[in-house]
Amino acid sequence: MNPFNSLGLRHDGRTLWVLDQTQLPDAEVWLDGSDPDAMIALIQRLAVRGAPLIGVAAAASLATFAHRGASASEYAAACAALRAARPTAVNLMWAMDRMKGAADPVREAQAIFEEDVRLCEGMAQHGAALIQDGEGLLTHCNTGGLATAGIGTALGVIRRAHEQGKRIHVYADETRPLLQGGRLTTWELEKMGIPATLITDSMAALLLRDGKVQRVLVGSDRVAANGDFANKVGTYGLAVQARFHGVPFHPVAPISTVDLACPTGAAIPIEERDPAEVRGYGQLRWAPLAIPAWNPSFDITPVDLLTSLVLDRGVFSAAELQSGVLAKVCG
Repeated sequence: MNPFNSLGLRHDGRTLWVLDQTQLPDAEVWLDGSDPDAMIALIQRLAVRGAPLIGVAAAASLATFAHRGASASEYAAACAALRAARPTAVNLMWAMDRMKGAADPVREAQAIFEEDVRLCEGMAQHGAALIQDGEGLLTHCNTGGLATAGIGTALGVIRRAHEQGKRIHVYADETRPLLQGGRLTTWELEKMGIPATLITDSMAALLLRDGKVQRVLVGSDRVAANGDFANKVGTYGLAVQARFHGVPFHPVAPISTVDLACPTGAAIPIEERDPAEVRGYGQLRWAPLAIPAWNPSFDITPVDLLTSLVLDRGVFSAAELQSGVLAKVCG
């Protein structure tokens, strides 16, 4: 394969390297993700995460496997196993369906990588136009270069607004239980020099009430045909709070995240993860071992709570989404 580089993914022509996001922000450790079985493990333990990046990384791993001489049956089995690694983020299925039918897996994987970079640029262009100089922006989870092959989805929009000279301040939700906002988004914001403040998820309503936030920007792991969308758990609560306080709320997603086969959010499968993630983090535990815990990784935000959806192909209001515009734009 031709070498390529992104913030969280690298290929040197022979080996695929993945930045282990579980060790950020304290250590930047790169792991070999060339073997599909290794990539599945990396995806499932969130060493590689973010809906677009999961698809890109799985495609690159599968292409490397093929380039190293995998048989047709080995390739097909690896493709199916990767496709099933996580159930909610549709980009993974989208990428594996492309790889399954590819005449040249290496070329297809490189095309998927390059396409994601272009999609990020489209989202950044359309989304940054919404942001006004001086705005406070609230975001949830991690949606930057660690979640994509390019500059990101919601955080890519924020980055572009900053590059345009707009004086913005970002409030980053810590994003419990795995702290992707606290560990990853703040790490990216520091690298980019964007003014930011970290908050716990439970502080967001106060910021909205006090007028410190003028816009909420989040990512998405799957967008249904009617505009309902799945994203990191806690997003639905932010949408409700933003609506109550009259603050614009925008999910940002590439076309690869749109799933026209899901008519509404009710058809999106929601991954449930190990309850131990709720009882503690790493070696630290703050709850009794035996206490039952519920750990859905995502929630569904209904379309009528959106101000607009930012896609790489444009910005679409809730009314447009409810009228079926995604079938025309993405079909």
